[in-house]
Amino acid sequence: MRTRVIARALLLIAMVGATTLAARGNSYVGVDKQWTIVNFADPVLVKGRFVMGPVLIVHDSAKMAKGEPCTTFFRFDPTVGQQEAIVSFHCKPRRAGAVATTTLNVVSTAAGCKKLVEYQIAGDPEVHGIPAR
Repeated sequence: MRTRVIARALLLIAMVGATTLAARGNSYVGVDKQWTIVNFADPVLVKGRFVMGPVLIVHDSAKMAKGEPCTTFFRFDPTVGQQEAIVSFHCKPRRAGAVATTTLNVVSTAAGCKKLVEYQIAGDPEVHGIPAR
């Protein structure tokens, strides 16, 4: 029993670490918009949608101030650039210290899926939570 709990804890830590390493990429923090490009090596649930592969994440503070969906995940092709939007939502921001690399907080669901619960773009002192509903 104890071995199983330890094995699951190590697996969860490895999954979060692998996703964080995959998140390292280009990012930009501007006045109204922040963006980053991440590569989800495995399918990850984001606001009810499964996301996999290269993704451009854009956070627009001007839209957030208006109460509009401020975060959009776009498919990304390295040769073409931004593709169609996958999912948009109004994030739940909270202040934190700026990070050097984009950070993704992924948890494992009861069904065994990975779920993104928050992200922080490199250089941005704000963590963006993903609402459950």
